[in-house]
Amino acid sequence: MTVDKIIKELKQNADPKKIESERRFGNQGKNMLGISVTFLRKFAKIIPKNHKLAIELWNTGIYEAKMLASMIAEVDKATEKQMDKWVNDFDSWGICDNTCINLLCKTSFVDKKIFEYAQSEKEYVRRTAFTLIACLAVKNKELKDKDFIKYFDLIEKYAVDERNFVKKAVNWALRQIGKRNEQLNKKALKVAYDILKLDTKSARWIARGAINELEKWKPRKNIKISKFS
Repeated sequence: MTVDKIIKELKQNADPKKIESERRFGNQGKNMLGISVTFLRKFAKIIPKNHKLAIELWNTGIYEAKMLASMIAEVDKATEKQMDKWVNDFDSWGICDNTCINLLCKTSFVDKKIFEYAQSEKEYVRRTAFTLIACLAVKNKELKDKDFIKYFDLIEKYAVDERNFVKKAVNWALRQIGKRNEQLNKKALKVAYDILKLDTKSARWIARGAINELEKWKPRKNIKISKFS
């Protein structure tokens, strides 16, 4: 399937009303056609994984084409340079989070990029770092406690970032780490209380949200780690 055929199919299934819905949820992505993620996931299943095609789709600049690109890209062919370009293209939480979930969190260099992206002053690049932490906490069952404990310093350091889409991702990362098991729950709660002492508006919001959820959390046996929230 070619880029032109895919774009034609996307445009035929576009619904401008869905753009209004996305805007209500704070998704300010540019060049939207108005297509549901459900449709894109089903569409992606009939397109063979193709990294070259994914790059071509991303380069169209169309929001839904970029979403589709993250779904059909081949993880083993993704390079740091390419991912840096995509991350710097992020202009909304929707494309950021879906690209992280569909592709970035599966790369071999994800840990390196978390620390790198966290240092960026760009809102969605920094959000990427913490979205990736949340993604790993939910999706990667092979990682050990120590693999997440090292992220606590990052979480505490950037808890003072007042930007909406950064603070929400920092909170998300802390909560998801704290829901992996009892040991990490205790450590995440301690971090949350430490963040509360920072006494900034964003730190208080992050800490209180995490404390409220993690203090109520109970380990569940024989149940998969909770879905993204």
